[in-house]
Amino acid sequence: MTTDTIISKVWSFCTTLRDDGVGYGDYLEQLTYLIFLKMADEYGRPPYKRNVGVPKKYAWPALKSLKGAELEVHYVETLRALSTEKGMLGQIFTKSQNKITDPAKLARLIEMVGSVEWVMLGSDTKGDIYEGILEKNAEDTKSGAGQYFTPRALIAAMVECVAPEPGKTIADPACGTGGFFLAAYDYLTRDGNKLDREQKAFLKNGAFHGNEIVAGTRRLCLMNLFLHNIGEIDGASLISAADALVAQPSQTVDYVLANPPFGKKSSMTFTNEEGEQERDDLTYNRQDFWATTSNKQLNFLQHIRTMLKTTELHTILRLPTGIFYAQGVKANVLFFDNRPASKSTATKDVWYYDYRTNIHHTLKRKPLRLDDLREFINCYNPSNRHKRKDAWHPDKNPEGRWRKFTYEELAARDKTSLDLFWLKDDSLADLDNLPEPADLAEEIIDNIEAGLLCFRAVAKNLL
Repeated sequence: MTTDTIISKVWSFCTTLRDDGVGYGDYLEQLTYLIFLKMADEYGRPPYKRNVGVPKKYAWPALKSLKGAELEVHYVETLRALSTEKGMLGQIFTKSQNKITDPAKLARLIEMVGSVEWVMLGSDTKGDIYEGILEKNAEDTKSGAGQYFTPRALIAAMVECVAPEPGKTIADPACGTGGFFLAAYDYLTRDGNKLDREQKAFLKNGAFHGNEIVAGTRRLCLMNLFLHNIGEIDGASLISAADALVAQPSQTVDYVLANPPFGKKSSMTFTNEEGEQERDDLTYNRQDFWATTSNKQLNFLQHIRTMLKTTELHTILRLPTGIFYAQGVKANVLFFDNRPASKSTATKDVWYYDYRTNIHHTLKRKPLRLDDLREFINCYNPSNRHKRKDAWHPDKNPEGRWRKFTYEELAARDKTSLDLFWLKDDSLADLDNLPEPADLAEEIIDNIEAGLLCFRAVAKNLL
């Protein structure tokens, strides 16, 4: 069976199940369970002969031999039993459920998965199939999966700027489906980067460390990494289920690549002394944090600082709305470098690239591409950031998006605000520069859908 045939079959069956009400996310989960069991069976045979830990009663041969109601009952029992196992096996099947209620469709999916020798299939092919469905799932706004999926073009640009080196550790305390890890892996293994045996082994089993508290997302991340040749099927989980913000990290890492969640930490409802219901935002009481807050992104920023040694903030990339699946988000990418401890402030200058003012993107008609960030990457100068050139000049180039500010200039601002902008917003003065009507319509729809998600979240907390 050719690669194109495999991809076609996987996608066509996904379409078939969607007609029965099985979304991308549910399909992806069932595919994860079955591919894992099939690969465990393949690894148990010659020449590998590895014991992955799947009990014989719940192994692939037992599953594929059944049909009808008997198959459905056994499949449900298999998911429940394997969720109690240790290591990656248990993490893959944590809180697993059968979402395919038609035994005939389940049998067809098992037949499709069984027709492929997954271990022999190239990691690029397996990974592309899985990443493709992950992205489709993120595009489904009703599922809410987009909050765990960072645009791959943005990730690729960040990794290219950071330029990770072989033999270094890379962490993500809110890793979602593992996009930053995969981009770093691709960067380190791309043409021209020749790794020796020791470096390859470290990249596979020791380079990446992540946290993801949502069981379903953690499962997708583990399988995504595994299909891209990161981690071992019978090894320890590379992704922890622990909340990264609860305690100070036990050790520092060389790189942190992350897109922390937005918003506030969940609230709890309690009854006060007068018998009235009140709500209280949950906060983290960390002695190593400089501020106590329920703000998620600020807490993750504080935590990331503790994961690294003495840090120097040196670059900020301002991003536009319309690039994340969570609509209306105005985000910034902050770039830090490790620096030896010193009595003086590590940050001397901060370079800004304004990719927000007069920039318009939408997820469908005009999605963010890596080429859109190429000018920023060139200005960043990954090979030697200390030899950058300022692209802004008040007279010669007032529209330059790349500009440097000194620590003294930033510290003198009200509350030391880092929210800087200097370009003229054309949309405020010139109606001719408004986005295309179709783009405006899509942006309005996306914002309404984002608003509905927020209202649903509020309503859920009130119930």
